[in-house]
Amino acid sequence: MAKSALKEKPQSESFAALLEETLGASQGLEGSVLKGTVVGIENEFVLVDVGLKSEGRVALKEFATPGQRPEIKVGDIVEVYLERMEDKNGEAVLSREKARREESWTQLERQFKDNQRVTGVIFGRVKGGFTVDLNGAVAFLPGSQVDIRPVRDVGPLMGTPQPFQILKMDRARGNIVVSRRAVLEESRAEARNELVANLKEGQVLQGVVKNITDYGAFVDLGGVDGLLHVTDIAWRRINHPSEALSIGQTVKVQVIRFNPETQRISLGMKQLEADPWEGVDQKYPVGTKFTGRVTNITDYGAFVELEPGIEGLVHVSEMSWTKKNVHPGKIVSTSQEVEVMVLDVDPVKRRISLGLKQCLDNPWTNFVEKYPVGTELQGDVKNITEFGLFVGLPGEIDGMVHLSDLSWDKPGEEAVQAYKKGDSVKVKVLDVDVEKERISLGIKQLQKDTFAEAATSLKKGAVVTCTVAAVVDGGLEVTIGDGVSGFIKKVDLSRERSEQRPDRFAVGEKVDAKIMQVDAKTRKLTLSIKAREVEEDKQAMAEYGSSDSGASLGDILGAALNKAKKGKKEGEEA
Repeated sequence: MAKSALKEKPQSESFAALLEETLGASQGLEGSVLKGTVVGIENEFVLVDVGLKSEGRVALKEFATPGQRPEIKVGDIVEVYLERMEDKNGEAVLSREKARREESWTQLERQFKDNQRVTGVIFGRVKGGFTVDLNGAVAFLPGSQVDIRPVRDVGPLMGTPQPFQILKMDRARGNIVVSRRAVLEESRAEARNELVANLKEGQVLQGVVKNITDYGAFVDLGGVDGLLHVTDIAWRRINHPSEALSIGQTVKVQVIRFNPETQRISLGMKQLEADPWEGVDQKYPVGTKFTGRVTNITDYGAFVELEPGIEGLVHVSEMSWTKKNVHPGKIVSTSQEVEVMVLDVDPVKRRISLGLKQCLDNPWTNFVEKYPVGTELQGDVKNITEFGLFVGLPGEIDGMVHLSDLSWDKPGEEAVQAYKKGDSVKVKVLDVDVEKERISLGIKQLQKDTFAEAATSLKKGAVVTCTVAAVVDGGLEVTIGDGVSGFIKKVDLSRERSEQRPDRFAVGEKVDAKIMQVDAKTRKLTLSIKAREVEEDKQAMAEYGSSDSGASLGDILGAALNKAKKGKKEGEEA
């Protein structure tokens, strides 16, 4: 009955049902990925047969990896995404890109869940980062996630397949965020552990300058950083690491010290080069002259580079023959080429002492050749000190007139008051000490030494006539002859105690006194009236008798005085 009933149905209804069944089944394929065969390539399009009543067209570029040419030919089996059964031209609307995307999303979700790395290609630049093709799915790579360090040029990274880590993904919104930095950090951690485990002092490694400070540079050795101190960059003087290094620069370094506990690594670059200090005492013998460049100036001298890595110090005392107590910066300047002499070499302490003035004429030697001892010169008073005058001399050098060489008659402290800075004075060269750089001058030597001349005739014990120059509490200041000074103490003014009074005498009065002492140091005579009187008494007693004969001392002295007066009168009459 059913069979007959079927036969009774109209033919048009059966076809409609069959068509509806076929269309319904086909329409159910929309939004799915189908396998198809490439049947043709024409005009930048690929014709794909997916088993439907009509073929579909897919843009040729959809079969290419970003940045590369498509490699596809007729007969290839490909997967495509069916968007619609037909378009206005009756062709199936297909998409290779969406097919890859669907496939990729499924694969990426599984890898994201398992925390696996994915492979992608950076192919575009967008605001805040870059776009990455993950085998059809487009992901966003933030700029901060490109590398561990900031990357100035991303060009070399684009178009090259490389691993990424998925940070987050949202299929509903079609968002995927990936990181290349996370992969690098993980790889660095592995490399770091391996590097630290095998690190040894003396090991030579390659690294990248990561950061530069005033005291050195931090070098990335591949997961672990080491410090390259400024003194270990080169044998030559480097004031700042930036003079020799730049961030991002690849350098070859040697491990100088490594502390496994703190994992601190000290690196060196100069250790990979020959040590210029080897045999330095043979290269730079003492007494030889070289030309060098001033590299640094301090308060105590200047450093001169003789060759890269070899520097010597010119102490401030060895910079100039004549400029004393002058800052080295006023004599030389940085980068100036100068001629120096090697004064001392210490290979152990890695020090070379240099002299600048030794390459110039010694003005002290020149002076003694031109102006020997005894020469008289004219100069200006440059300075007055507590021990004398400094006088400017030819050759821009100074000589000193000591206080004791200012005057024959006056004390130095008194004589120096007659001079002031800038005065022009005449001096005599007394002595030149080239080694100590000293010239002794004299002013009093230009005049006659009256005391020295008088001292030849003024002997101790002689009786001389003095002129009272001053009356003081302690006695009398007197002058003898041509201005020789002397002093008679109060107790020596008379044999009689009652007469030992200075006020008995007046300035200008003549007195006879006996010389008791000649002091060449103070240039003064010590005299005594009392001693003269005592001596005269002794002579009178010896000549006219003694008290034992019955004559009194008054009689004897009276006779002696009369005789003296008579002799004096006869002398005047004669």
